[in-house]
Amino acid sequence: MADTVLYEVSDGLATITINRPEAMNAMNIAAKAALRDALLSAAADTAVRGVLLTASGDRAFCVGQDLKEHVALLERDRETGTGDTMSTVREHYNPILRAITEMPKPVVAGVNGVAAGAGLGFALAADYRIVSDTAAFNTSFAGVALTADSGVSWTLPRLIGRARATDLLLFPRSVRAAEAYEWGLVNRLVPSAELASEATAVARALAEGPTLAYAAIKESLAYGAEHSLAETLDKEDELQSRAGSSQDHGIAVKAFLSKEKPKYVGG
Repeated sequence: MADTVLYEVSDGLATITINRPEAMNAMNIAAKAALRDALLSAAADTAVRGVLLTASGDRAFCVGQDLKEHVALLERDRETGTGDTMSTVREHYNPILRAITEMPKPVVAGVNGVAAGAGLGFALAADYRIVSDTAAFNTSFAGVALTADSGVSWTLPRLIGRARATDLLLFPRSVRAAEAYEWGLVNRLVPSAELASEATAVARALAEGPTLAYAAIKESLAYGAEHSLAETLDKEDELQSRAGSSQDHGIAVKAFLSKEKPKYVGG
């Protein structure tokens, strides 16, 4: 992977680190492509059982699009008469969001600072968000005369309701970590100094867990958000049959009865 995004796999956990701290981890083309490819690699790698998505530095998780590069690309578009710059949504942001949400493995976001624009989208797409008490969230899009991308128009209202989501999209402002926690944007709020260790511990615990069951939980939550109760019950039946026939289920039941800690195999 490019040095704009670091990728490391250790004991079943893939740690993906956005690595442009000098630019508040803003996403230029190289970073977007590297993040997309890192997530796809983690999804395809059978040795990976969980993913931690985080960022370098302590100022920002990701402030979204690199506007300096963006302005230069818009100028190029005007000179050439093309609209290639905005194809980044289709080529980069959409694949990144789908890789996170469709990955059959738990994804933990360790949010170390400001998460704005697409960076907010990346954090909201994760299955579990552990956030520094110094972090903040901002939609940002309308502030530069753009609409939401990176899944924010889907994830944000489902987490905090349509009224609050509309307010934040029309009138972007920084939502501090404590307020975000109260609203349900955050799963766990920790002191800044503890973020790295806490996020890694949670991601590693999930990577060591029943990952096939976790994948089914992700699928059922996504399905239930868009279907009726009757349809969701049928989906739960399908997924539970799959989980119930897994090795991990047998391991868990035997471990429970013998009062031992299960050691899952991910199948």
